[in-house]
Amino acid sequence: MKLLRRNLELIRHVQEEAGVNVILALKGFSMWRVFPMVGEYLKGATASSLNEARLIFEEMGKKAHTYSPAYLPDEFEETMRYSSHITFNSIAQYLLYRDTLKTAAEPISAGLRVNPEYSEVEVDLYNPAAPGSRLGEMVDAFSDGLPEGIEGLHFHTLCESSSFALEKALEAFEVRFSKFFPQLKWVNFGGGHLMTRKDYDVNHLIGLLRRFRERYNLEVILEPGSAIAWETGVLVSTVLDIIESRGVRTAIVDVSFTAHMPDTLEMPYRPRIIGASTEPVAGKPTYRIGGVSCLAGDYMQAYSFDEELKPGDRLVFEDMIHYTMVKTSMFNGVRHPDICIWHENDELELVRRFTYEDYKRRLS
Repeated sequence: MKLLRRNLELIRHVQEEAGVNVILALKGFSMWRVFPMVGEYLKGATASSLNEARLIFEEMGKKAHTYSPAYLPDEFEETMRYSSHITFNSIAQYLLYRDTLKTAAEPISAGLRVNPEYSEVEVDLYNPAAPGSRLGEMVDAFSDGLPEGIEGLHFHTLCESSSFALEKALEAFEVRFSKFFPQLKWVNFGGGHLMTRKDYDVNHLIGLLRRFRERYNLEVILEPGSAIAWETGVLVSTVLDIIESRGVRTAIVDVSFTAHMPDTLEMPYRPRIIGASTEPVAGKPTYRIGGVSCLAGDYMQAYSFDEELKPGDRLVFEDMIHYTMVKTSMFNGVRHPDICIWHENDELELVRRFTYEDYKRRLS
């Protein structure tokens, strides 16, 4: 909790100094047990589904900023009950639901997601502005201007990016869409602002946001995912076996990359292990780390250690809380790790232990 609070304090500093609203993106971190604490620092949260919007409303006590690539017709009215803002992925989706929005018990601010056609994200799986992207309208769609009733524009083209990447994306956004700004109340710069990373230039970000607000006098919203819980949680595993095949030694652990750490295979990136080198070191015991599922590719290659590994040894994967817990699966029926909170008084609280019933209820 101490590390999470440290991140939240830094983000609140940005929020106050820049005069913007920072909200939590549940797609990156949805551990609702800490939502009351998050709500002390941030202005709210953003949802991408009815379930996320309801979780925000019930556990943070705030209405969600909701965006989805497409809304399910039988869920839309319930989604409205939990939302203060609803952003649509296309003009057609907005026009489909515009009249329904007017029936809301409390006013809902409507927005459109746009594609500024600029991104520095190199992995297409995570690049919202890749050629042919389905996420957001390009400027050509607005030949007749903004549809009546739209109060905000939303773009999201970053992923764990720097303030300098935001600066370039913002330039592209302004070139294409600033002519519509006089008609707006707010703009949403989406997520991917990794402001809690040690080398992030927070002062540059604050200056960038201030200057934008001074130019256009609009409410500015940011919805970082990774930054909230960056480097605040670990995944503790245990070595079960050592396998050797044609000179390659694999330490099989009781967790799975595909089930518990899918981002490491999708992004892809190599998670850090405490006490291990992420690159092989000549002369040191070196192991590929194998997951416990039967997927052939459920492994990471290769780490070096100071001592030989043996069954029973603990391996601690660092920075495994953002985008990890929210994307886990029960592939193969693998057991999920316990979820714990290490409180600021050094008390370790077991929050959740998964059982057979959790696995069974996901099936039919």
